[in-house]
Amino acid sequence: MGKDGCSLNRRRFLKTAAQASAALAMPYVVPGTVLGKNGSVAPSERIVLGGIGIGNRGTYDLGCFLHEPDVRFVAVCDVKGARRKAVKEMVDARYGNSDCATYIDLRELLARRDIDAVLIATGPNWHGTASILAAQAGKDVYCEKPCTRNIAQSLALAEVFRRTGRVFQAGTQRRSLPNFVYAVELARTGRLGRLQALHAHPMTLKTQSSGWLPAEPPPPREEVDWDLYLGPAAWRPFNRQHLRSFDFEEGGGLVGNGCLPWGSHCVDLCQWANDADATAPVEYEPKDNQLQARYANGVRLIIRMDGWLPLGTCPVRFEGDKGWVETGDDAEIVASDPALLARRGVKIPGYPADFHIRDFLDCVKTRAQTRSNADATCYAHIACHAANIALFLGRRVRYDPKTHEFPGDEEANRLRSEALREPWRL
Repeated sequence: MGKDGCSLNRRRFLKTAAQASAALAMPYVVPGTVLGKNGSVAPSERIVLGGIGIGNRGTYDLGCFLHEPDVRFVAVCDVKGARRKAVKEMVDARYGNSDCATYIDLRELLARRDIDAVLIATGPNWHGTASILAAQAGKDVYCEKPCTRNIAQSLALAEVFRRTGRVFQAGTQRRSLPNFVYAVELARTGRLGRLQALHAHPMTLKTQSSGWLPAEPPPPREEVDWDLYLGPAAWRPFNRQHLRSFDFEEGGGLVGNGCLPWGSHCVDLCQWANDADATAPVEYEPKDNQLQARYANGVRLIIRMDGWLPLGTCPVRFEGDKGWVETGDDAEIVASDPALLARRGVKIPGYPADFHIRDFLDCVKTRAQTRSNADATCYAHIACHAANIALFLGRRVRYDPKTHEFPGDEEANRLRSEALREPWRL
């Protein structure tokens, strides 16, 4: 290139450099929303959430999540077309756009790298498998209860969350409600004296399976994907009555519902009160219209339907050698001595999930353990499944929380797990 060309290029370079310097000298305005000002949450602080199986209970949970300013819900997966449509409309109305994506197969949602956490509120036949798949995909999980189908799946759930370091919260929201927390504190701090007995209310003291209904023509996949609806559960022909979601394979596996799903609340609270989040009762026996269990420390767990004070649904009672306390969903607390209630604090009736969901979101950010973490959930569910096995067999069984076996009891041991339908074997 000639001399004039070199001069021209040099002049262009100097002009461009001067323009760049002027641009750098000008102030750059960053929107306040990016910095998290004016009550907004910076994008870097938002938790990107997806939902899997959002029915009645899931819609309530999702409403709680959407009220949190640091959550952005971006996608829903459901095997039912009507639910996909309803959730998308709910979310899009909340954000004033049409961005919520929809999926039929949960594997497609879990493959999205932008999603940090998932809400799982499918039928119970899917809870454990979906949670494990989500952890393996690098997602934190809030899962409705009951969370597992059997003892083996309970152990697998705890193991995968320990190994992957993901955050897990079971939807046992009573661990975050003031009246239940206060009653548990009375038990754990010795104010009731030495614990003697813990009482839990089940859904029923009968076990049953979901059965096999007459075959009906299956609907189009876009309406209901029957194969994905069954998921890991044993195959059976389509029948619309099976689509009642929470009634399908409730509590799971070979022993039906029995002490689940209420047990996943009430037994869970008894486990917590006994400082037993890393163990389970060692003996279970159906007796006198009750299921009576015993921990290695001698504390009795009594699962019963009757004899409760009128304190609302999901009642628990803790008894020590110096006093007792009982509470339920109406948030009232009754104790043997009114002095035990002097510091009970705020009364919040019902069973809202807001506090529990906030605990989950905070732990997603801090990577701390949630109130209903995978290990606590594992052992509370093992207690329920072992109780169901005793009910199913109609006799006393002994359980070893270290080996996770019923020593010398092959009949009970066979009920610890079940075959999962392909390709959902984990």
